[in-house]
Amino acid sequence: MPEHTVASRLQLSGLCFLLQILTIILFAVFVRYSRESSAGLCSQQLNCSWRNQDLGFQHPCFRDVHLQVLLGFGLLMAFLGRYGPGSATISILIVAFAIQWAVLIQGFLYFFPNDKIYVGAQSMISADFCTAAILISTGAVLGRVNPLQMLLLTLLGVTLFALNEYILLSLMGVSDNGGSLTVHTFGAYFGLMVSRILHQRHEDKRKKQQDTGHQPDVFAVVGTIYLWIFWPSFTSATTVQDDTEPWAVLNTYFSLVASTLATFVLSPVLYEESTPRMVQIQDATLAGMAVMGMAGEMLVTPFGALIAGFLAGLIPLLGFRFLTPILHSRLKTQDTCGVHNTHGLPGILGALLGTLLTALATADAYGGRLELIFPLVAQGSRTVATQALCQFCALPVTLLLATLGGCLTG
Repeated sequence: MPEHTVASRLQLSGLCFLLQILTIILFAVFVRYSRESSAGLCSQQLNCSWRNQDLGFQHPCFRDVHLQVLLGFGLLMAFLGRYGPGSATISILIVAFAIQWAVLIQGFLYFFPNDKIYVGAQSMISADFCTAAILISTGAVLGRVNPLQMLLLTLLGVTLFALNEYILLSLMGVSDNGGSLTVHTFGAYFGLMVSRILHQRHEDKRKKQQDTGHQPDVFAVVGTIYLWIFWPSFTSATTVQDDTEPWAVLNTYFSLVASTLATFVLSPVLYEESTPRMVQIQDATLAGMAVMGMAGEMLVTPFGALIAGFLAGLIPLLGFRFLTPILHSRLKTQDTCGVHNTHGLPGILGALLGTLLTALATADAYGGRLELIFPLVAQGSRTVATQALCQFCALPVTLLLATLGGCLTG
């Protein structure tokens, strides 16, 4: 075996060992089980994230989110024909470390004033959200970085994700429960900037890595089924829980079906196939979910969710056909899994939709739900216009942190 290959193996082994020892020590010093009174204490603090409110260990909700991260996102990593199984293995490595690191970083930001980090169901769900964003980022550089570099990307990406989330949700009071900005937009543009910095001039190797066969279609079938089953739980995992109608679940399903139908409308026009390939349906499903990340729990209305999903479903096909070649040739951005079209642009659309719906929000339309979705508005601390402005300003803040962080990581 070549000497450099042995060295790479030992470097990966050593880094994994050091990171695990570090997290064990930090867990031993700071991490404790969530106290029964933590939910009440958290809800009384204005700077406390909604994700920190442990409403009891909601095992089905946590299970759905965790399955979505491992299988829904994990199978997306098996995109390259020659490196599919290896990519799936790397995704499990990312999940294993990202969850531990996210619990620590998010805990330091939200709970450290109490000297300890208290973990429960909601903190684990929040860690899964962070892991999902990192898996989206790695999709932009898949096949061009080794496992050691993936770990370093995860280390910095989790830290920057938690910082962005803290600024948006706690300091700015933004409502983004499904993660249009914090998960999809941040993850996509963070990964794209890393990809841009790592750009290689020689394309021959790149083309070989994209060699595909029947294997990616099989993974796409399974991954798409898991997206359909579990993503509504992912979108609604941190939304209103007080026995109200699950708007986030309903809106997500309506968006999902419309985005899928959009693929069957546009694909025969742009491509020679009469029936869309499974990968295209998978991309449309992702786009339909991303657009509902911020607006899902708001008063989208069923027909509004269908419109938003249909528009989001057009983005991946149009993006891959017209925008991706421009990004590749002009900006030298190699986007292996197309995260810009399936997560980035739909995430931005979702943020703009959420801003519009916030500006139109009224107490009569929302009733008691207004206090749960926009607590600062219900308390009189800010007006609807101010809340909408904060929702809109969260977009450039996220893009700035994602691009600067991506440059640093790259």
